[in-house]
Amino acid sequence: MIFEQIVTGGCQSYLVGCPDACVAALIDPEIRQMDRYLGTLQRDGVRLRYVIDTHTHADHFSAAHEIAKRLGVPVVTHRDSPAPYADLRLQDGDMLVIGSIKLQAIHTPGHTRDSMCLRVGDKLFTGDTLLIGGTGRTDLPTGDPEALYDSLFNCVLKLDPTLNVYPAHDYKNQGHSTIAQEIATNPRLQKKQRGEFVEMMNHLNLSAPTHITEALRTNMMGGKTVAQLLSDAAKQVPFIAMAELQARVEQGNLGLILLDVREKDAYEAGHVPGARHLPRGQLELRVNTELPDPTQRVLVVCELGLISTLAAQTLRTLGFPRAGALDGGMKAWREADLPITKGPTP
Repeated sequence: MIFEQIVTGGCQSYLVGCPDACVAALIDPEIRQMDRYLGTLQRDGVRLRYVIDTHTHADHFSAAHEIAKRLGVPVVTHRDSPAPYADLRLQDGDMLVIGSIKLQAIHTPGHTRDSMCLRVGDKLFTGDTLLIGGTGRTDLPTGDPEALYDSLFNCVLKLDPTLNVYPAHDYKNQGHSTIAQEIATNPRLQKKQRGEFVEMMNHLNLSAPTHITEALRTNMMGGKTVAQLLSDAAKQVPFIAMAELQARVEQGNLGLILLDVREKDAYEAGHVPGARHLPRGQLELRVNTELPDPTQRVLVVCELGLISTLAAQTLRTLGFPRAGALDGGMKAWREADLPITKGPTP
């Protein structure tokens, strides 16, 4: 069987498949590993058949939707997943056939309503239902400690004890465990009575994941992360180095329109000499009057070099093909002790 475990911090994703048919499924992909997944498939001459999310992730960004769009493969989730981009929704007991490999879905709600485990051969991919030395939390949207108790004690822990456990998270780089090992050593599984288990889960007092709002928005609805928006914009925008702009300022001839898209107070507190002011929030509404000639070269600057990238992309979309962004922003400009003009005029 094709098997590769791909680690991204504490996140774990898995490539499993059939070597004879050269087809595979990718389980719980993480967006930061996009290039690695694609490179691995190409290196091994393997065609992706399915991309699978074991549940709606709240602490990182799934790559399932993006991979599906790029490779034209179906996104697989449990039937209860809220993701509108899911193509194949599994129910308990459903199987995916990948060449000679059969991947069986086991519905295990609790961490989330749509949580499922996937069993193939001697491996059990447990998502966040069962972790090594822990379990998934139940205090996030659709979490339910009662359901998690049933999923664990009345389902997962009754499977073959020799099954190897591969979770979606492993913060201590342990790789994998077995059901027998978890039954014997997992602290949370020592609370064998329903009441005490639920009580424990209700009082873990865990902090919320750092990116929970953005992760739920993108993973549940198929939207883009801020990082994806910036990356997409950067692919379409040329940049100018600060040294180049510095030379133009010192020559007293910019040779382009320098557009500062920060707010008024920030602009007046200090801007690059010769920079015009047009706040990003008013760009689309004022562009026709402020920039009447679409053939002119426009260089956009902001505080950190992020908003300027998005603004330059917007200008190019609006028909300003010579729009670009400063590589860096006013923060870096000030730290380099480069010339500053204060006040409301360029």
